[in-house]
Formats: sequence, C-alpha cells, structure tokens
Amino acid sequence: MKEMPRGLRRRRFFMGVLAVTVILGANTPPAWSYVSDYMRDKLINSNGYKSRFGHWDVIELPPDMRVNAIHAALLPSGRILLIAGSGNDTRQFAAGTFRTLVHDPSTGRTKLVPTPTDLFCAGHAFLPDGKLLVAGGTLRYEVLEPQVTKAAGLMVVKNGAPGGAPRVFPKGTEFVSPAGRKYVATAEFTVQPATKVKIRGGAKVTASTTSTWVESTEEGPGGVTAVRGNYKITGLAGLDRENIYGLNEKMTLDRQDFQGRRESYEFNPVTERYERVGDMAEQRWHPTLTGLSDGRIIAVSGLDGAGRVVPGISEVYDPRTKKWVVRKDLEQYFPTYPAIFQTAKPGVLFYSGSNSGYGPADQGRDPGFWDLRTNKLTLVPGLRDADMLETSGSAWVGPVQDQKMIVVGGGGVGDSPKSTARIDVVDLDEATPRFMPGPSLPQAARYPILVTLPDDTTLITNGSKGYRGRGASDNHNARIYHPDTNTLSYAADPTVGRDYHAAGLLLPDGRVITVGSNPLFTDKLDSQTAPFEQRLEVFTPAYLYQGGARPAINDGPLKLTWGATGAFTTSDPSQLVRARLLRPGASTHVTDVEQRSVAVEMTPTATGVTLTIPKEPTIVPPGPYLLFVTDKRGVPSVARWVQIG
Repeated sequence: MKEMPRGLRRRRFFMGVLAVTVILGANTPPAWSYVSDYMRDKLINSNGYKSRFGHWDVIELPPDMRVNAIHAALLPSGRILLIAGSGNDTRQFAAGTFRTLVHDPSTGRTKLVPTPTDLFCAGHAFLPDGKLLVAGGTLRYEVLEPQVTKAAGLMVVKNGAPGGAPRVFPKGTEFVSPAGRKYVATAEFTVQPATKVKIRGGAKVTASTTSTWVESTEEGPGGVTAVRGNYKITGLAGLDRENIYGLNEKMTLDRQDFQGRRESYEFNPVTERYERVGDMAEQRWHPTLTGLSDGRIIAVSGLDGAGRVVPGISEVYDPRTKKWVVRKDLEQYFPTYPAIFQTAKPGVLFYSGSNSGYGPADQGRDPGFWDLRTNKLTLVPGLRDADMLETSGSAWVGPVQDQKMIVVGGGGVGDSPKSTARIDVVDLDEATPRFMPGPSLPQAARYPILVTLPDDTTLITNGSKGYRGRGASDNHNARIYHPDTNTLSYAADPTVGRDYHAAGLLLPDGRVITVGSNPLFTDKLDSQTAPFEQRLEVFTPAYLYQGGARPAINDGPLKLTWGATGAFTTSDPSQLVRARLLRPGASTHVTDVEQRSVAVEMTPTATGVTLTIPKEPTIVPPGPYLLFVTDKRGVPSVARWVQIG
C-alpha cells in the first residue's frame, strides 16, 4: 500500500481536528491536550474555525500607558475610558497617584488624562448629553485589625448657628474630648449652617449635621472610648466654639473598612476632562448609579464615611441643575454595587440580586421590582442557587422590549468557596414573573463578563471558579447565549484570565474588548501574589468572519426623538433584516446596568431604510446609542452614533 505524503497526512489530521471541533463546538471546547501547540494555533487561526467561533487578540499597551482598569466605559467618541483611580494599590493611594486612560481601539492611540481624586470603586452612568457621570470613590483604604495602631471612629459634627456660608474644615482638624483625649479628622469636611424656620411666637432652629472619620493622636489603647460626649474643635473661638462641636461614636482599634467619597464629576467626551458638579449627600464606595427614563440618575448603596453600607438612603442627580437631592421616600437597603435596571414601566426598576458583596448575607439579597412611586419592593421568586448571587452577572437579553433578563454565575457571600454555573432567565412582562432555568456554564464562575451583541445574542466570558481566582481557577472559556432558544453555543477561548475588577464592552465595529482582573495569587497553592492584569483582549465574533462585504450605514440623522422616523442610506437595503440601538456600556465589578439593545422598526426604501424610534423613554432612555443594521447572514454593520431624546 502506497504511503500517504506527509503534507497530506498533516492536512487530513488538521481537518479531522477541525471537524471534531465543529461537531463538539456547541457544547465542549476543543481537546487541546490532544493536539500540539502548533496545530492548536493553526486551528484557531484558520478561517473555518474563526467563522464558527470567532477569535481573540491580546493587546499590550506601552508600559507608561498601562493602568489598573477598575472601570470601563465606551464614550460617544468611540474611545474607551478606563478609570483606575488608585487602582486598588495602597501605595498609589498614599502617594495621591490617580490615573485615567483614554484608549482608541480603532487606532490604538492612548493618553492619560488628569484624575481629580480617587475614583477607585465609584459609580457611573451616562447622562442624556453623552457625558459620563462618575460619583463616589475611595476616601480611605481598609486597615485590618492587626494593623490598626490608633483608635478611630465616626465624629458627628453639628452647627447650631443659622445663616452664613458653609464652613470647610481641613484634614487634620483636631477634636478634644471633655477628658482631654485628642482626635484628628482624616479628610476635609464641610459643615452647613443650621436651618431656621419661623413659627408662631418665634423661630425654630435645627442644627446641621455632618460626619467625619477621626483617629486618635496617640497609638495604642489610650484612644479607645465608648463614652459619648461633646468635643471641642481646636482653633474655634467665640460663638463658633459653642455652636460648632463634635459628638463622638465609639473609638476602637477594630478593623477599619474602606470609606467612600461624596464628590461627583461629569466626564466630558469632547474635552476628555472631568468637570466637578454637586457632591452627593452620602459618601459612597461601590455605589450603583442607574439612569432613569427622564434622564436623571439614582444612586443607591455603597460604603459610607465609616465603612458601613449606606442604610437604604437614595439620592437623585438632575443633569439640569447638576445637583443631588436626597429622596427620603425611597429608602431601600441593597448590598454594594446592586444590579438595578430601568424596566419598561415608568417609575419601576428591577433588582436582579447581583451585587459585589459588602453587606450582611441575610439583607437586601433577594431580586424584585422596586416601585419608585410607592417605595415597595416586590420579590420575584424561582432563582436557583439564591445564596450565590454575590459576584454574579446580569443583563438584558435580546431586545429590551422583550423584558427578558439573565442572572449568570456568582458565589457565596464574602471569601466563600461556593460558586455556581447557573444561568436563570426571567420574563418581566409575565403576569407573575418567575425565574426559570437556563443552560449551565461549562464551569462555575464568579465575575462572569456579559456583553450584549448587535445580533440579539450575549457573549458570556471569563470569570473564575474561586474567590478572586484562588487556586488558579480563572475560566479561559466563552459562550454565546441565544435568548430565542435559551441555549449556549461555543465561542473561542480567551487567552487572558479575568476575575475580580474585570469588565467588557461592545465596540462600534461589533467587536468586544475585555479589560482588568485583580486576582489574589498566580499559582494553585496560593503562595505567590498576583499583579493586576493590564493587558487588553479583543474578541472578534464569528459574524465578522463570514466573508463578503459588511452592510453599511452611509448617512442619516445624528439626533432623533421618541416616536420619530429617520431615513438612513445603506448598502443593499434588500439584504437587511433588523436594526438595533445599543446603549454604550459602562462597567465595573462585572456590573453594567447601562447596556441594552433596542429593537427599531425598519422599513426598506430604494436607497436604504426608514427607522422608527420607540415612543417610550423607559425603553430608550435619553442619551447616545450605537445604531447597527444586520443582514440576512447575521453580519452587523459598523455602528453609527445616534442621540436619542
């Protein structure tokens, strides 16, 4: 029998591997252990493979342009905003080194922009004009109990004098107890004047109240006290000395948690600069900012100035006044970074249960509808592994008009070994909504990245089985979720592992970029400290490897309002089957309440299509959107930016 030529044998082996991959691709990854690195690289870079599963490309920025990407947002300019702040690095925090990077994925150009304060673990949401509101951040890093050397606690500062301007007290302001103990403020704080209201027979004066964190001027137990009393502020004289004073809480040597900031900024995508706006009433670290249908933003949760979860206090930002207003009628307790979304119903939000973790295990963890008109939270049952919602991911799936959402992965509260591969789906339009089982991930995953694609599918990638990647447990896999069939299909495996502090965004060209990751260790024995992952990775979905020309949007209006129609010229309109408006993502801690896909009514014309925007601002909250058209092959166009509202 004549021997087969070596080249032909290799080709047939390669085609055999490819065939097996194609057959198994919907359910299991290729068996890399059976092929050489050479054959693996050849396989994943082949057109046949990429047209079925897509492809990943790693991007390494210049060393002086690398940041710890804690937050990521797609700006209306098409550039990526990566916010590090201090980047979960105590040395950078102590040095006051705060960083923000703007990266252009189309050209590869990057630049650092001035960062006014430590925006590490802030909240963010897009405003109607396309600016990104960024609020909160880190006032102080945690100090574990063995490292606490000075007693510390919260000092409530009161001002009983009405009238006059707010008083700003610097970091280091000294408070002296009746017994002579001395404590200093660890940050600047502002004291408002008292309020004075006329009543029959005179006037009623109510002292203003603020709080600041203080620590003892001496080390050791000498500063510990549980006795409450009025503290004098050093340097005040006359009536100020009597009217402005401190009232202490317990001063202890206990562990000190992260503390939040109250500053807010609008990031301008044109000037690429932060613009200071009104401060929040509450200090917040790990807050969620959710855009409402009228363009305002609601802020919830976060750790306050004492490292405690904000006790249910909500406040709303108005972009017209650039100020926050506390909503005392909207008190709801949530763990930090709760995933809260604007539903199709005016005044009704949905909390999926996903969160970043801080808060007790038995409070604020159940998903449900939050009616802002009544402040009632109506729970939605049926979610499997309900004790593993911490570090899970949530996203709308399919057009938001369908009101379907998935909850993916997650783990137990805190540094728990528990994690889940669960995907559950809920239809919020049902008479009595209930979570229903979906497919399972190939591995249990905390911190899964979910990105909505223009073809009505969702990319689910990365994450780790263990808490912050313990035991070298990063998941190097990806799947595509299909909401029409409630199934998963295989996608190419990412090269870079990503867990805590990771994010993913859809790009205007239909690709996906993933950033960040903050594992604790690099090895299975958890013995070697891991650096922050600063590489970027871009996923090109299979729909961009189908061959032939992509559909194109050549011209059309840049602004449209609700219910309006717009004429867009396109390539070969007879081949187009759908149009979608996708809101740009703004993600941190795998929480992205911004992204949503909106189905747009499309009518073909001789030169393109006429699109009709939905009438409901609850479906299309005001702001910038990526407009995609998709052809019969499932190939999307490059997006065109359109401003809605």
